Amino acid sequence: MSIAPSESDLGESASVKALVTGGGGFLGLYIVEQLVERGDSVRVFCRGSYNRLDELGVETVRGDLRDKAAVSHACRDVETVFHAAAVPGVWGPWKHFYEINTLGTQHVIDACLERRVQRLVYTSSPSVVYDGRPHVDANESLPYPETYLCHYPHTKALAEQAVLEANDTSGLLTVSLRPHLIWGPRDNHLIPRLIQRALSGRLRQVGDGENVISMAYVENVAAAHLKASDALAAASPVAGQAYFINEPEAVRLWAWINDLLSLAGLPPITRRISAKAARRIGHLLETVYQLGRLRGEPPMTRFVASQLSESHSYSIQKAQRDFGYTPLVSVEEGMLRITPELKRLVKESG
Repeated sequence: MSIAPSESDLGESASVKALVTGGGGFLGLYIVEQLVERGDSVRVFCRGSYNRLDELGVETVRGDLRDKAAVSHACRDVETVFHAAAVPGVWGPWKHFYEINTLGTQHVIDACLERRVQRLVYTSSPSVVYDGRPHVDANESLPYPETYLCHYPHTKALAEQAVLEANDTSGLLTVSLRPHLIWGPRDNHLIPRLIQRALSGRLRQVGDGENVISMAYVENVAAAHLKASDALAAASPVAGQAYFINEPEAVRLWAWINDLLSLAGLPPITRRISAKAARRIGHLLETVYQLGRLRGEPPMTRFVASQLSESHSYSIQKAQRDFGYTPLVSVEEGMLRITPELKRLVKESG
């Protein structure tokens, strides 16, 4: 059975002055906690206030990534920036995604150069190289596609390219991490939506259920950020590189979802829809929402249909080789840790 990350697991580097953008969010908060646990001095740049950050005693600077001056101010006297802040989602206006994910990241890069930050660790996504085809044990040789099914991966890809191109500029070293399907306790996006849809009877298996996916337990992803940062030096192969981050073994997506539902005390999914039908419906709904200027998010999109029906698994050999990435928490242990939260979500939903 795996154990939680210890101080030795997270690295033995000297205390550093680290800035975590989005440090009050799902992944960002775990990065902050692990930095504090090993004794690093931490500042957080975020839009809101968070009790947990107050408990940790870290410095908090409130601001927006779209505010270049605010980002620069947050980067003062910092040695390492962990840029985890972003706007996720599969629907919404291009301007919103672009200004936060792409221009916001450029503001971070500019601030790092202006403030002579030494290291920049960027949180990316495997979706930046998603080309509409199944990926099975894919590696970092995948190119960026020419087109994207939604704005999130497109704007993240533009940001990642900017981060990697900035490597070795004015002393700044950069690296990009691509965690796939981050999950775990305190998730405020994937797991709550899954439980909500299951309780409402709107959850259907898309495709034949045989598609495999890579998962990334949140504490493992946070630890990977610290390890990559510690290895980020001019003579290191890490500088200027992108890495997939997930558990070594892929799982069948719909079997894993049914396992989660079982832990939550809910029945397995019995209703199904073919991948072809889901994509067709997604395309129709996208058209209706665009032409009708409807609020909210379509219940199905082409991107979601593809993500739920196709295989998306990635090799971590490059991360293992270059900076010793090793998951600290097993899938089995992660399932145990998330069980109380699953039951709480069901109970709170009435």
